[in-house]
Amino acid sequence: MSKLSGSCLCGSVRYETDAEPQMLAICHCSHCQKATGSAFSMNLGVAGDSVHMTGQPTVYEDVGTSGQPVLRMFCGKCGSAIATDAKAFPGVLFLKAGTLDDVSGLKPNLEIWTDSAQPWVTLCTETQKFPANPG
Repeated sequence: MSKLSGSCLCGSVRYETDAEPQMLAICHCSHCQKATGSAFSMNLGVAGDSVHMTGQPTVYEDVGTSGQPVLRMFCGKCGSAIATDAKAFPGVLFLKAGTLDDVSGLKPNLEIWTDSAQPWVTLCTETQKFPANPG
């Protein structure tokens, strides 16, 4: 696999990883909708210790339905969501897939919180679907 890299809109925060993605999940939860200002968030799950970031993202500490912290990282300059560190998934960092330098090969394989999906969103036909977080 080739190196994955990406950045926020203004380029102040960049990241790269050589890790093989564990998943490309679409999340329809209400928190992701608010954090992205969109109907869902596309999240590329990789080994957190494999990600090298330059620049300093701002971190907002949210709380997931598990009761555990969800650290939402974004650029303090341009506001782009960069990554999420959900403590309920130890060792995994969820990069916001739209921030990748090359998005041409993206194909989601999982959709979560489908019970919260906007009614006008057409769900992907080839993905595993979960009404909330997978067990």
